[in-house]
Amino acid sequence: MLLFGLVLINSTCLLAQNSVVISGQDPERRVITTAVPFLNFAPDSRHSAMGDVGVATSPDGNSAHWNSGKLAFVNDQMGFSLSYSPWLGKLVNDMSLSYLTGFFRIDENSAFGFDLRYFNMGDIQLTDGLGNELGEFNPRDIAIGGTYSRKLSANLGLGISARFIHSNLSGNISAVGGSEGRPGISVGTDVGLYYSKPLLAGSKEGTWSWGINISNIGPKITYNSADDLDYIPTNLRIGTAYSIDLNELNTLTFALDFNKLLVPSPPVYATNPDGTLATDEDGNLIIEQGKDPNRPLISGMFGSLTDAPDGFKEEIQEVTLSFGAEYIYNEKFAVRTGYFFENPTKGGRRYFTMGVGFNLNRLGFNFSYLVPQTQNHPLAETLRFSLLYTIPNN
Repeated sequence: MLLFGLVLINSTCLLAQNSVVISGQDPERRVITTAVPFLNFAPDSRHSAMGDVGVATSPDGNSAHWNSGKLAFVNDQMGFSLSYSPWLGKLVNDMSLSYLTGFFRIDENSAFGFDLRYFNMGDIQLTDGLGNELGEFNPRDIAIGGTYSRKLSANLGLGISARFIHSNLSGNISAVGGSEGRPGISVGTDVGLYYSKPLLAGSKEGTWSWGINISNIGPKITYNSADDLDYIPTNLRIGTAYSIDLNELNTLTFALDFNKLLVPSPPVYATNPDGTLATDEDGNLIIEQGKDPNRPLISGMFGSLTDAPDGFKEEIQEVTLSFGAEYIYNEKFAVRTGYFFENPTKGGRRYFTMGVGFNLNRLGFNFSYLVPQTQNHPLAETLRFSLLYTIPNN
């Protein structure tokens, strides 16, 4: 129960938890949740200010998170970025997300990048099943990885990322049944494609781009035994962007992203006449609608496109929408805004975002702010700060 509760704490950042959907009910929420959800949090200020878009925006030092295929198109020789965000500040004051990333151009057609992501969940008081205090603990997640990106042509790039994931929710506190708690360990892989091409709109020069990225392809993770496994947040991101040069000093960009977790949808379970969950002869829950979510990695990924209990309608509800705009003046000053939408039955995150950016020589500073549509929202007043430093080509 303790470990289960800590996993829910980790999933709170998705603002929902998986519930057991039973026959005869019309649930308001049928949310997909995973372990280590911090892997999909928007880590940097530029893209979070644009409604969490990023798969097809112009390349920068944070491209590894959004689309590894973009990194080969970065113009500078080398760069570093450090981002920080207090997390769920309306609820607690000691949670935070930190993100360090860097890149280095190998040659004209390829680049290498690295990233380090640290999610601090603050101090909590651990107790046993009877409420006896076991001491304080600081749950935390960390992921470290590398990226290789290469141009396949003048307009098309391919990137691959790999990362090591370590999630420590309770130290070695034992779970119910005697299983000893332990940190969860897994690995994840990203594959991204990025296409960018100059495009004229009347007399105005512009750039049209699109991108596809599948992130966090990896094995399930466990915090106690091999019989209790959770998916990591494998995610499909597809999007496009169009940037137009209004004149020599002013540039305007619009971007649109679609996201879908490639994780099985929660099924609808059958019930007995007394309302309890029905089981078969082997003690397994009987699924009335949908598919068994306990599937191997590849089956779970591709099967997640067709396994929703309510069919195609529910599959569409599992897609989140991000839209953003960015105005840049003389490559020195930027104003950004955006909107993020998630269906109410799948978590209901809906918020506006805004932010600004400043560049001084090779040093950049970006800031973003989140404005939810509902009052007393856990993500209200979320701030992100990013510092960037780049070294130009010789």
